Amino acid sequence: MKKNRALFLTAVASGTMLNPLNSSMIALALHSIQKDFHLSFSTVSWLISSFYLASAVAQPVTGKIGDIFGRKKTFLTGLILVALSALGAPLASTFLMLLIMRLFQSIGSSAIYPSGMALIRDHIKDRQASALAVLSIFASAMVALGPTIGGFLIVLGNWPAIFWVNFPFIILSFLLGWYMFPKDIKQDKSHMKELFSHLDFLGIGFFAAGMVFFLWFLLSFEEKIHYLSGLVGIIFFGLFAWRELRVKEPFIDIRIFRIHPKLSMVYIQFIFLNIFFYCLFFGLPSYFQEGMGLSVELSGMLMLFMSGVSIIISTVTGKWIDRTGVNQPIMVGAFISIIGALTFMLFFVQSSYLGIGIILSIMGLSYGIGNVVLQVAMVKESPKEIIGTTSGLFQTCRYLGSILASIILGLIFGENITEESMKIIGAVLLVTGIISFLMSLWFSRETLKFRKMRHV
Repeated sequence: MKKNRALFLTAVASGTMLNPLNSSMIALALHSIQKDFHLSFSTVSWLISSFYLASAVAQPVTGKIGDIFGRKKTFLTGLILVALSALGAPLASTFLMLLIMRLFQSIGSSAIYPSGMALIRDHIKDRQASALAVLSIFASAMVALGPTIGGFLIVLGNWPAIFWVNFPFIILSFLLGWYMFPKDIKQDKSHMKELFSHLDFLGIGFFAAGMVFFLWFLLSFEEKIHYLSGLVGIIFFGLFAWRELRVKEPFIDIRIFRIHPKLSMVYIQFIFLNIFFYCLFFGLPSYFQEGMGLSVELSGMLMLFMSGVSIIISTVTGKWIDRTGVNQPIMVGAFISIIGALTFMLFFVQSSYLGIGIILSIMGLSYGIGNVVLQVAMVKESPKEIIGTTSGLFQTCRYLGSILASIILGLIFGENITEESMKIIGAVLLVTGIISFLMSLWFSRETLKFRKMRHV
């Protein structure tokens, strides 16, 4: 594995990047799709909402399937589903068919991440944090560059091009994964049937229904709040908890959140980290173009300060964690977010382009550190036998954070994007940064106690 480490990581990273790439690349294609299928914007926007909904549900479900049936099989099957969507979507004659292909893309790309995380956990023991940083770099780059890549492709080949572009990454990941990933343990047919019977379908159904209705409730904040969907979501989550505490082999043993409180804290802190990031990622381009009157190109250049620094610091953070562990980086990343939020709230709207770049660089520094260290902490705190499931839940937290960020922006921006609204966003960022820092202190409390005792 030491000899083939780079190829192994390339196989995993080129697959796991497909979900963030396709979730962000669609943004600039909506107008063309709306025009071709003669749709309203609210209808065509389901291409985004359905992707988030399906991904939030599919990540832990496919992670569980990988834990039971094999990570290599699940990873490669996910790639095949994305390939089917890349082939079928450009040929779709109706919007319903396009939406179905988009769901295939979401479910397939969702199956890849938890399996990839589990493969790295099981087979790369040396400098594991640096290996996980590679995945963060690819994911961050695809989220940041997705709209730019999508715009370029649409100019070349209209909206179908954003589906065709998946093929080079799918082929690379599939071929490398086929040869580089160790074979899953071979199961005979009778054992496969036994494993299949161990899947908690009722628990999966309750979880999926609860997640769909709860996300529907959250998404409704942008227009008219749909309280009934929130109530139904809570009921299904209650049924899910009741089921998981009683069944012999649960889909998600919710006791792990009590037995492994640090894992629970990682999930909560990751939600806050993504609220912080997506408030900026979704909100800044609108402010640059509507509030400041900047061009799309200049807005994109300013956004690169944040995404570029985030990508660069990710490589350093992986090596830092390998050397010191997760406790120090998790506190530093959260503390930098407080500094970034303060400078944003106090100086952003009066700053020159250079000043804006410096402030966004601080933000990118915080996100780059936090993204890598929380991913490593999640792997470290997860029981080995369910790493696929816990990795899937980790990604579900990302979607929750991004959806909550879009709700916050909708409530703050209203009809007009003003300088005052950006200061309010700065205050929201400051609150999330303080909460994250307090959680990081709790997470690292044992290390802090140990150092205090050593100095006494």
